[in-house]
Amino acid sequence: MLSDQVKLDFQRRERIGFDEAVLCEWKSVEQIAYILQTARDAERPLLLTRLADDKLAALPEALRKNVDYDPVSRTGFFASEIFVPSHADVSVVSAGSSDIPVAHEAIRTLQYFGIGASEISDVGVAGLWRLMERIDGIRASKVVIVAAGMDGALPSVVGGLVPGVVIAVPTSVGYGASDGGRTAMSACLASCAAGLAVVNIDNGFGAACVALRVLRDTKAPQYRMLLEAAQGVNLSK
Repeated sequence: MLSDQVKLDFQRRERIGFDEAVLCEWKSVEQIAYILQTARDAERPLLLTRLADDKLAALPEALRKNVDYDPVSRTGFFASEIFVPSHADVSVVSAGSSDIPVAHEAIRTLQYFGIGASEISDVGVAGLWRLMERIDGIRASKVVIVAAGMDGALPSVVGGLVPGVVIAVPTSVGYGASDGGRTAMSACLASCAAGLAVVNIDNGFGAACVALRVLRDTKAPQYRMLLEAAQGVNLSK
């Protein structure tokens, strides 16, 4: 029975400050539909990650119409008000345009929780002048998320130039020796840029959650207000 396979954690927000997300990639359409119906019955919003468009299309229409879907990041907001923050607390930097899906997963996760992010794309180390043209704006951010594949060099460069928290997201982009992102991850873990935080390969969601924890501690009253505003339930009849 599906009820034996799924038990949603609706108390997670009260424990740690943000909701459980539903990783859809390895779930069946039936499991996803059961999860969404359970959330609907409880009047709770959900963040969906790695949701393929064919699985979205296969969901019952009554559930599908309540999903705000972004095909680039493959994320969905279920029964959640679309919250547009007034300013950006986070810069999300990607080395190349191939890293954008991972960067967008981070941006969408932050948006779900009411946190604004500025997107800076295609500023990899092969043309370092592109990064330097944007560095002043990046330096102004409390948190910087950097997505990079290939040799994974960009997070170390950014970590040596900005004072804020820098979170590296190695991506699986690159030719053979890139080894599906393992080379980039090793480079980030071995970085000489002091204090660089590293999440798993392609884990834009995880990077955003690190940022949320940082922002919760540095701007707790404002963060709580944004979180409460962002997570209103919007169930279409």
